[in-house]
Amino acid sequence: MRGWRLLWLMVAAAAVVRAAEVTYDRRSLLIDGERKILFSGSIHYPRSTPQMWPSLISQAKEGGVDVIQTYVFWNLHETQPGQYDFSGRYDLVEFIKEIQAQGLYACLRIGPFVEAEWAYGGFPFWLHDVPGITFRTDNEPFKFYMQNFTAKIVSLMKSEGLYASQGGPIILSQIENEYQNIEAAFQEQGSSYVRWAASMAVGLETGVPWVMCKQNDAPDPVINTCNAMRCGETFAGPNSPNKPSLWTENWTSFYQVFGKGPYLRSAEDIAFHVALFIAKMNGSYINYYMYHGGTNFGRTASAYIITSYYDQAPLDEYGLKRQPKWGQLRDLHFAVKNCSVPLLHGAKSNLFLGPLQQAYVFEEENGGCVSFLVNNDSRSATVEFRNLTVELPLKSISILQNCNNVIFNTATVNFKGNTRATMITWKFDDEDKWQEYVDPTPNFSDTSLMSNSLLEQMNTTKDISDYLWYTLEFQPNSSCTRPVLHVESQGHAAHVFVNGVNIGFAHGNHDVKGFILEYLIPLINDMNNISILSNMVGLPDSGPFMERKVAGLIEVEIQCDHNELYNLTEHLWGYQVSLVGEKLQIYEEKNSHKVLWSSKSSQNQPLTWYKSVLNVPEGSELLALNLSTMGKGEAWINGQSIGRYWVSFLTSSGSPSQILYAVTSESGITYGKVGKYTYSYGHVI
Repeated sequence: MRGWRLLWLMVAAAAVVRAAEVTYDRRSLLIDGERKILFSGSIHYPRSTPQMWPSLISQAKEGGVDVIQTYVFWNLHETQPGQYDFSGRYDLVEFIKEIQAQGLYACLRIGPFVEAEWAYGGFPFWLHDVPGITFRTDNEPFKFYMQNFTAKIVSLMKSEGLYASQGGPIILSQIENEYQNIEAAFQEQGSSYVRWAASMAVGLETGVPWVMCKQNDAPDPVINTCNAMRCGETFAGPNSPNKPSLWTENWTSFYQVFGKGPYLRSAEDIAFHVALFIAKMNGSYINYYMYHGGTNFGRTASAYIITSYYDQAPLDEYGLKRQPKWGQLRDLHFAVKNCSVPLLHGAKSNLFLGPLQQAYVFEEENGGCVSFLVNNDSRSATVEFRNLTVELPLKSISILQNCNNVIFNTATVNFKGNTRATMITWKFDDEDKWQEYVDPTPNFSDTSLMSNSLLEQMNTTKDISDYLWYTLEFQPNSSCTRPVLHVESQGHAAHVFVNGVNIGFAHGNHDVKGFILEYLIPLINDMNNISILSNMVGLPDSGPFMERKVAGLIEVEIQCDHNELYNLTEHLWGYQVSLVGEKLQIYEEKNSHKVLWSSKSSQNQPLTWYKSVLNVPEGSELLALNLSTMGKGEAWINGQSIGRYWVSFLTSSGSPSQILYAVTSESGITYGKVGKYTYSYGHVI
C-alpha cells in the first residue's frame, strides 16, 4: 500500500501543473487573459553554477522580479554539428525548472546569435568553416544550421513541458538579437532574413509570443522590443498598435574590458528610467540586463572582456546583494505593482507642471488612479498637482497612488550603500610552495604546419587555443647592422623571441585591437630563429560578416642600417597552435606529470606555468583568488578554468581592471571541510 500511496501523491503533484495562454494586446502581455506588469532579471545559467542558481533566483524573486531571462549559448551546447552538451553549468532544462520551482516565469532568448560579450557571439566556431556560409543573412547554409539549433532548443523545451502553453514557466521567446544594428550591411538580403527568421520561429508553435529586440521592422506577430539604458527616451515604440512596449535589456551597468575601470550606474538613474518607460511608453515588461552577471569562465569571454561580468548588477558576481541598487529596485517594483490596475486599465493623460516637469496620469472610470510626476531638471522642483504641493528632487519621478499619496520617489534611497568586504583567508605566496614549468619556444624546425605567407589566426587555431606561434629561419647579410624587427598585428597581443631570447611584448586594446611592435633585435651572422607568439584575448562577438573577421600577424619586416630592408611577410613560416602545456592539459592533476616541474625561480619570465597545492580552510565563506601579483594568462583550479586574467594591463588610474577571481564549487572545492586539497595552476604570458 505504501508504494501505491506514494504513486498517488506523485500523480496528484503533477496534476497541479496547468497550461496558461500567453497572448498580448496594446498594453501588455496577457496571461490567461489578464494583463500583467512584469519585472524581469537576466541571469545567464553558464555564468554561474548549478549550486548558485537557487539562491540567485530566490533573491531575484525577493527583489520583486517576476521573470528570469536568459540567452541560450549555441557554442556551449553544440560543440560539433549534431553533438550536444547540456550538462553541469550548461543544463538549461534544470535552470528553467528551478525558475518554475520558485514560481517565476522565464524568457528564453534563443537567438541563436547572442553577442552578450560572449566568444563568437555564441556561435560555435565550426560554423565558420561551413562552405559558402555568411552569418546572419539570407544565406542557405547559415539558415539551415540556425533553424536546426533553434528547433532543437524548442523541441527540448517542449519535451520537458516548459512552455507556458504546456504548464511550464516560459512565457516569451526571442529570435535573433539586435539585428537592426547590422541589417543595412546586407541590404535586401537583411530584410528578407528578418522575415524568414520571424516566420521560422513562429512556425515552431511554442504557444507563447516571440520577440525581436532592437528590430523596428519585426514582422507581425513578433514584438519589437527595446535594448538600451534609457528606453523611455530612445524607444520609438511598438511597430503595431496592438503590440505592447517591452524593454528586454535595461543595462544595470556595462561590460568591463581589460585596461578600463567599471561603469557605475546609480540605483537612482535606473529607477528613474524604469518609471519613465512605464509612464511615458506604457511599458509593461522591464528586464534588467544583468540582474546577476556572474563569471566568464574559461575562454568564454569575447575580445578583451574581463572575467567578471556585470559585477555592478543588483546581485554581484558572487551572488551578493549590491546595495542600494537591489533594494531601490525592489521598492520600485512593489510600488508599481500596488498601482498596476489603473496602470493597465486606466485612461492615460499627461500635463505639464513646469518647464521640465510633467505628470502622466492613469485613471479608471471607477476612480482608480495613479500618477507619475516627472522632474527632468538638474535641480529640485516644487509642483502643484490636483491641489497637492509636491517636492520633486532633481532628476526624479514620484509615484502617487490614488493620485494623492507619494509612495515612491526614484531619487529617495532608503538603503545604505554596501561594499564587498574581503579578508585574507590564507596566503600561499612563499616560493617554496610553488613549482614552475617554462613552456618551450618552438623553432622553425619544430613545426609541421608551414606556409609561404602569414596565416590568419582564427582560421588556423579553430578556437582550440588563444595562442598561435609564427616561426621562421632568417640569415641576414653581413652588412645588416642594428636590425629592427617591425611586426604589424590585427590583434590582440604578441611576444617576440629571437634565438630563444625574449625580446619584447606589445598589445592592442578593446577599441583598437591592432598594434605595431618594433624592437632592436640581436642577430647572429648565421641562421636565426625568430618566433612570435600571437595571442588573442577572446573571439569577436558582433558585427556584420563576423565570419570574415581576422586576427594575428599581417606584416613582418627587418630594417637594417643603410636602408637594407627584409620583407618577411611572404617568407616560409612555420606554425604551432597552442602552448605545449595546453596540449598536454597539465592544468589537470592527472596530466601534470607529463612535464618536468622545477622549484620556483626568482626570475619572472613569460610562458611560465605555476602550480601549487593548497589546503582549503574550514568554513562556508565565498572564496576568491587574488592574482594581483601575476601578469597575464589563465588560471585553473582542479582542472577547471576560472578565466583569463590580465592584471598588468592597468587602467588610467594605475590599477588593474580585475584582481579577484571567483572560486566556485564547480572547481571541486568542498566548503566547510578541512583536508580537501585543491590544485591551482596558472601561466603567465
